[in-house]
Amino acid sequence: MRYLLSVFFAALIALGVPAAHAQTYPARAISLIVPFGAGSATDIISRIVAQQLSQAIKQNVVVENRAGANGALAAGYVARSNPDGYTLLMSTNSPHSAAPFLAKNVGYDPVRDFAPISRIGSYTFVLVVHPAVPAKSIPELIAYAKANPGKLSFASGNTSGIVAGETFKHWAGLDILHVPYKSVPPALNDVLAGRVSMMFTDLTTGLPHITANALRPLGVTRKVRSPLFPEVPSLHEAGVTDFEMDSWAGMFAPAHTPPEVVTLLNAEVRRIIDNPEVKAQIAKIGFEAFSSTPEALGGFVRVQLRLWAKMIKDAGIEPE
Repeated sequence: MRYLLSVFFAALIALGVPAAHAQTYPARAISLIVPFGAGSATDIISRIVAQQLSQAIKQNVVVENRAGANGALAAGYVARSNPDGYTLLMSTNSPHSAAPFLAKNVGYDPVRDFAPISRIGSYTFVLVVHPAVPAKSIPELIAYAKANPGKLSFASGNTSGIVAGETFKHWAGLDILHVPYKSVPPALNDVLAGRVSMMFTDLTTGLPHITANALRPLGVTRKVRSPLFPEVPSLHEAGVTDFEMDSWAGMFAPAHTPPEVVTLLNAEVRRIIDNPEVKAQIAKIGFEAFSSTPEALGGFVRVQLRLWAKMIKDAGIEPE
């Protein structure tokens, strides 16, 4: 009888573990891993979300930058982390859509190795040129580049910049040198200094320089104009037919994170992202914020993998 009672109570305790975990989580600080350097758009958005999330769950959410390999270093680190809800990834299309096709082996599976939490929103990417480039529109830029083969260059600080630049080159048949960087801020600095001619940059980091007339915007990468930047035409509208790229952000945990932890984080993140004040704050820096269910983010990732695989193949980019 004593043995049976012991087994019975052990079973009750085992059944109660998930509930107890949900009640005690989070019991300590959470690390939010960012795949790009300080000052990047993802870093800026992550710090806004982390501050709000810290207040909501009454625990510190510490932003940790792990730049490199187009976001693959950060994604691989989180994929290998303990699935206890204390290491999260603020991912983007770089590690979750493009890197698996830009590298021969990224060391993780973008679907199997992660538990989706919520979408965070979408970036507005814009093609900017240094004022010394004598082009005030996309057709003028194409004409100038064709008349001066090899004279222009473009910088990139993430996979959106790489794929957008190579797609534009391939579509227009241009001879433009690609100059890659680990993150957007140093790439943008060299464009501002005139060492590189142009780049596709997110509006979050590019807008202050556009406003100061230090950079000239020529087109956005969405098929229609961005509501955050309506005065600039889309590349599609400017003549680069069917050019469309959605650069996105979403929060993930390692695969096998307890479902109740994912549910709690999803609820808190959605409350933050859907708050009109937070939306307005983020919109001012050129980011469209919106949330989702974990299931919707998981489905979105699968769709984006197919789209980015095609874009990368069509642009003639070979994995390294």
